[in-house]
Amino acid sequence: MSDLFEFGKSILESQPFSKLIGAELTLFEEGSAEISLVVKDDLKQQHGFVHGGIVSYLADNCLTYAGGSVLGDSVTSEYKINYVRPAIGQKLIAKSSVISHGKTQAVCDCKVYALNNDTEVLVAVAQGTINKANKPKN
Repeated sequence: MSDLFEFGKSILESQPFSKLIGAELTLFEEGSAEISLVVKDDLKQQHGFVHGGIVSYLADNCLTYAGGSVLGDSVTSEYKINYVRPAIGQKLIAKSSVISHGKTQAVCDCKVYALNNDTEVLVAVAQGTINKANKPKN
């Protein structure tokens, strides 16, 4: 495993919400990232599929990981998500990549899939702008 991947895992481990829901970084290399999540009943809404907030979390975090892979410490400036079908399956997998970047900003895209009996089904697409984090001055 690369130093970048190990660093990325340590960042995810430091995020209380990511730990709470069981998110796992499965790929982190320059220009791309992948985060997966085993679907539990606690993550579903009243219709039996994964709540949109969880799907959105995966897209947001994965977009920021992809952007951070080329910018360093980063935060989401904005993103848009389209839900294309209900998230039904045993696992969700977010896959993000950098479309374009400069020194302080990256534009990334993300696709979120539900893994259902070894078949990936697209459930959401997102695009976001990721900015290099500015450390506040005291």
